[in-house]
Amino acid sequence: MKIKNRTKQKLLEVFGIIATLLFLNSGIQAQPLTYQLYPYTYDSLPELASPYTRQDSVEIMMVITKDNKYAVVPVTMENGKPLLYSYKVGTFMGKDQQLFINAGDFPHLAKTGLHSEVELDKKEMITGIPIDIINCTGQPNAYSFSGFLANDEDIISVLKGDNQLVKTMSLTHPQLAKPLFHIWNLILKETELGNWGRFYDNIRYIYYNENLLNFNASGSKGWQISIFHDEVQGRYNIHIDRKFTAVEENYIKEKYSHLNKDEMADLKYKLTNLDFSEMLPFYVMRYGFYEGHTQYRCDPIAIAFIFGLKSLEEIDNAFEGNLYNTLTKYYVSI
Repeated sequence: MKIKNRTKQKLLEVFGIIATLLFLNSGIQAQPLTYQLYPYTYDSLPELASPYTRQDSVEIMMVITKDNKYAVVPVTMENGKPLLYSYKVGTFMGKDQQLFINAGDFPHLAKTGLHSEVELDKKEMITGIPIDIINCTGQPNAYSFSGFLANDEDIISVLKGDNQLVKTMSLTHPQLAKPLFHIWNLILKETELGNWGRFYDNIRYIYYNENLLNFNASGSKGWQISIFHDEVQGRYNIHIDRKFTAVEENYIKEKYSHLNKDEMADLKYKLTNLDFSEMLPFYVMRYGFYEGHTQYRCDPIAIAFIFGLKSLEEIDNAFEGNLYNTLTKYYVSI
């Protein structure tokens, strides 16, 4: 679902309604209107781009609450207080080091936003943990029931495979981490405001790059530790999906008419659904790791499509009309 017609959006930018936004104190000031930040809500959709960033300032995105109210939520990606977990939900929940890239292990990633395969081939350890240990603890029924890697994958094969996907789309790992951090920072804001409960349903939809995203999330009693033995942990189950537009629906049916019914359903689902924890944005930013082909994988192609970083046609052209095989291919260990 589109928020605004692209032509209208361009006109808004030309006339300066969006481009001249100034972030002042607790609100966002536009001419001639002033938009207050969440928890303030509106009865109609504000005339703002979502996401929107004032240079070197606040990042915001627009949401719809369960009461069908609109809100402008600050979700700035930044380094903040430590991400410390407690059995009391909401205690010591900081943003942590959201801008940190593991330059010690991956200098090329820190410099360019993409891995060097030569660098990856030489890796014997990540965060001081031997690759063999990471592969062992990353398998299903080790550190977690679902696992971080499929049984026939290893950490290096997965890093290489997803790095190639991101490179093919002319994107970088930090670019793909950003919308995931925005979702996580939305949850942190809800926790801060006391809106979080075991069965959370306060915010239903998110506007992002002209698309309407379905959003739901839930917490768990404990938390998942990281295979990299860093401070990153996981307590939340986060789900994001969006529907195809009519144009996208027609495109996928025409371009992939050779798929059978089950394959078509699988392709559509993989393109439009994400299930992840708060570990993922940190993993993507720090290591270029989206998890292997397991339950909590965040495929770079799906991130790019759902959050509107690339159009369906742009993605399909980048992979030369081979989206189905690309999305279902495992990164088998060599």
